[in-house]
Amino acid sequence: MPARVRQPSRLGRVSTDAAADASRRAWREGLGVALATSAYGISFGALATASGLDIWQTCVLSLVMFTGGSQFAFIGVIGAGGVAAAPAAIASAGLLGIRNVAYGLRMAPVVGVDRLRRLIAPHFTIDESTAVALAHTEPRARRVGFWVTGIGIYIGWNLTTLLGALLGDVLGDPRAYGLDAAAAAAFLALLWPRLRQRQAIAVGIAAAVVATVLTPVLMPGMPVLVAAVVAIVVGWTNWLGASATPPPVLGEAPAPRRAEGPGQGT
Repeated sequence: MPARVRQPSRLGRVSTDAAADASRRAWREGLGVALATSAYGISFGALATASGLDIWQTCVLSLVMFTGGSQFAFIGVIGAGGVAAAPAAIASAGLLGIRNVAYGLRMAPVVGVDRLRRLIAPHFTIDESTAVALAHTEPRARRVGFWVTGIGIYIGWNLTTLLGALLGDVLGDPRAYGLDAAAAAAFLALLWPRLRQRQAIAVGIAAAVVATVLTPVLMPGMPVLVAAVVAIVVGWTNWLGASATPPPVLGEAPAPRRAEGPGQGT
């Protein structure tokens, strides 16, 4: 009697379909974030030329550095202090870039084991690519989200940097058109969806107050890092966070207390 061909289980097909759907969502999200983020590269290009960089220097900065917060910090210090402020500008950009080290540690299992991928992945490890990747739980969707977002922003950011540098060179001071506020608005747009619980709102307000108070007295970049300590302290103490043991639902008996073994309890 011929052996029966084993058909794939329905559960297996459902799992495959769910993984494919998650990957498609990661593609869409990555492209959407890439388009939105790339748009304010125009602001960077215009501000960089207004700060004293020429067009090719502006473009090289985006090609090589490719981390928006650090780039804005760099040109901000250069614009205020000229070439003499270059060491402070480099230090400020470096301080803001420290967060990418933490992102790299978190993204190491996501990017894959291929040697070439691991070699180029650090250049695309930024706020947005990390956020899109971690928004998913399926490994392939995380990988797709990381690479689509990172590469998409890299291409778009450099194109809009060139466009902004050309426009800034023609139009003059970009602050007259409000472009200097574009970066802050973009960061606020990334933050806004997370402000749904008391703890996140408290962290946002406290960090903003700390950064505002310290900005006049510290070098650029430092207030942001000090403000980040607020989030670390709140997360460590779980202040205003959800209780580890949720209250029982109305009408249900509380969960029985687990018996304590030797050495446990008071």
